[in-house]
Amino acid sequence: MKILFFDTKKYDKESFDKILPKYKGIEVEYVQADVSEGTAKYAKGYDAICAFVSSDLSKKVIEILAESGIKLILMRCAGFNNIDLKACEKHGITILRVPGYSPEAVAEHAMALALACNRRIHKAYIRVRENNFSLVGLTGLNFYQKTAGIIGTGKIGAAMCRLCHGFGMKVLAYDMYQNPDLDFVQYVELDQLLKESDLISLHCPLTDDTYHIINSKSIKKMKDDVVLVNTSRGALIDTEDLIKGIREHKFHSVGLDVYEEETNNVFENREDDILETSITSRLLSFPNVIVTSHQAFLTDEALEAISYTTMENAKSFIDGKIIENNIVK
Repeated sequence: MKILFFDTKKYDKESFDKILPKYKGIEVEYVQADVSEGTAKYAKGYDAICAFVSSDLSKKVIEILAESGIKLILMRCAGFNNIDLKACEKHGITILRVPGYSPEAVAEHAMALALACNRRIHKAYIRVRENNFSLVGLTGLNFYQKTAGIIGTGKIGAAMCRLCHGFGMKVLAYDMYQNPDLDFVQYVELDQLLKESDLISLHCPLTDDTYHIINSKSIKKMKDDVVLVNTSRGALIDTEDLIKGIREHKFHSVGLDVYEEETNNVFENREDDILETSITSRLLSFPNVIVTSHQAFLTDEALEAISYTTMENAKSFIDGKIIENNIVK
């Protein structure tokens, strides 16, 4: 099998190169460009492509890939809302993903964001570098004995529940499916979670039901001085409503690893560009907001797990014994 890796970063190549010798018969070529209508044609001569969470796998791109002979799309991530599934089905293209790699990596980043924005670590760091040791404007909140509200208790959400419990917090959760392993968690309706939580962290997938689950109505139901964190999908939050809530002093602090309209920014150095949208700059203009660049997954352990599962997916396709749990349908 020949695989063309799109949107390859240094850390991707390093992690995959470590394990490739174990997979005889699989050849890999890396390109920095992401897959798009303009680059999909370069997949001709390959059996599969490997893409990531921000890759353009729309209907037209899928058609070009199919014409190029691609039969397999390997997603080195869990998310697949960027793929036209109907087009893949029409052209007989199989999609395999990495449903879980290191839930603790994402949960730990969510907690890091919660702590950093709460205690204004970003502002304190910059001040001290300029020999400004003033504490004005850096007042935070104790998480101990406060209430954490976790929306979505899959593997990542469950890991976040355990972290919050370890901080001595009462943990509320909202999910259609309750996790029986979380015996210390109280499952409640969404309205109750919004009303009672001091920290709200989003860990649910993006679906029609969860699109803009955080909006003007849900924000009004929250406590004043609430801390909001999102490491899941940007479109879970209506950004305009969030910005309005920040301006109205509803939030003590906000930590975002994902946000709407992030696609062109993710993993790219755009410091010399004029950005197409003002969302990022508007969010960064607030002293109580921290935005990171979709990096919650980025640990050595997670990269190793992603590499291993992706190559196992490729091997299972070759052997005709596809790993059922990793198929996107």
